[in-house]
Amino acid sequence: MRRRNINSTFALVAIISTVLACSFPSATETPATTPPATIIVENIVTEGPPTDTSIQHQVIPVSLPEFRSSHAGDYDSSITAQEKKSAGGDRFTFERFERPFNANTMDVYFANLDIVDTFVYQDDTWIYGTIQVKDRTTANSSPYRFAMQLDTNLDGKGDWLVIASNPSSTDWTTDGVQVFQDTNSDVGDLTAMLTDDNAIGDGFETMIFDNGKGDDPDSAWIRISSQDSNTVEIAVKRSVVGNPTQYLVDMWAGHATLDPALFDYSDHFTHEQAGAADPGLPNFYPIKSVYELDNSCRMAVGFQPTGSEPGLCQVLVPVVPGSTAGPTACVRPPTCFGCGYTWDPVTCTCSQVPC
Repeated sequence: MRRRNINSTFALVAIISTVLACSFPSATETPATTPPATIIVENIVTEGPPTDTSIQHQVIPVSLPEFRSSHAGDYDSSITAQEKKSAGGDRFTFERFERPFNANTMDVYFANLDIVDTFVYQDDTWIYGTIQVKDRTTANSSPYRFAMQLDTNLDGKGDWLVIASNPSSTDWTTDGVQVFQDTNSDVGDLTAMLTDDNAIGDGFETMIFDNGKGDDPDSAWIRISSQDSNTVEIAVKRSVVGNPTQYLVDMWAGHATLDPALFDYSDHFTHEQAGAADPGLPNFYPIKSVYELDNSCRMAVGFQPTGSEPGLCQVLVPVVPGSTAGPTACVRPPTCFGCGYTWDPVTCTCSQVPC
């Protein structure tokens, strides 16, 4: 009986040893390792700041003020496009452009660049510029831009430029909108809006706002007018451009040639290089390096101009009874025709009336 118990004990020990042997790795077996820390980290959900924080706008333009602060019409070159020339107003040496055409042949007319009317409005927060072109829906749909230039010290040299890509909606947007400043005061070089030989200026060289990014994310906006699909509206905060109470302003439209670095154009090209849109200037016609570009004359806002301001729109003076001035002293300007305008030859004034 005792021998049987011993044998049973040995058998039990053998079984236990075999089981334990199976539980330990052999000399050639790689021990199991602890899962790497990265796996554990991946199972931990953490939230940090987003890499591209959405721009939060606080102040957005609403509607334009009821009353305008200034107005300047412009030539409608669709009238003369078949003749491969502008309808008037193209004078390179005076920084006036009427060039909604392609270069050299002038056989393509860009109605979406042909400015026909401009207005300026303002309130306590905003300066608004409106630019009406002949036709924004034209098939010539390559990218183009609109711009508003401000001369806030009235010396004829631009100080600020608000430039924007063609908008696609009647909602205000900062997409495609930029604001530039000429911090080194070389726009216009020596003589404002007149050709200067050997000019070396770099135009509007300092960008202070870009697509909603800048010290003030609400600096400038653009939209299509809800009243007219051929009109775009630009808004810039007064505080961004130095809170001017008096300024000169002009509007621009162009393709890639509308470049902040090229202001003033008459200082960056010779007349021979730029060409002319008027066949009456045969030494320069047709347009060449400066093409697909249009601008308005300069409007005075907040002050009575003397008439000597560079680039100023035509200032009309009524004929004084008894003076020697002939009847041509007061001529109805091309900007005072069409629906919405009436002309008073006695006071030599153009007034806006309902269509």
